[in-house]
Amino acid sequence: MVSYAAMTAADLDRVVSAEARSHPFPWTRGHFADSLAAGHDALVAREDGEMIGYAVTMLILDEAHLLDITVLPELQRQGRGTQILLYLLSRARQEGAARMLLEVRASNGAAQAVYLKQGFVIIGRRPGYYSVRSAATGVGTQREDAIVMACKL
Repeated sequence: MVSYAAMTAADLDRVVSAEARSHPFPWTRGHFADSLAAGHDALVAREDGEMIGYAVTMLILDEAHLLDITVLPELQRQGRGTQILLYLLSRARQEGAARMLLEVRASNGAAQAVYLKQGFVIIGRRPGYYSVRSAATGVGTQREDAIVMACKL
């Protein structure tokens, strides 16, 4: 069974390590610390006491913005991301949000499919939103579009 708890400074080492293994351009410790300091809704998902993922959302008026959602790489494609997302949608609804927004890499078809299945629709595109690592240099010299999605709550 998955349990959820507020992310704390004590979780940051594990979260930052998982983030680095999960994303080509991961959030830094500073990003997570800033989110905690700003009062964003940051949580850690655990199964049998072990972290399986985490998420950060921000509530602005009646809109929840999903800033980061991650399942540990070795646990992906087993439904845990959907489970965390459903929890976040329910939580945003309880907090009075009328919709949830997010950006996802245009190349991340798997994530887009999960979001579409849970009621998100594509509402826009942000050109050049994400950095892309060059295969030759490993440096983020190119840019990738973000797909903007929204879900009515």
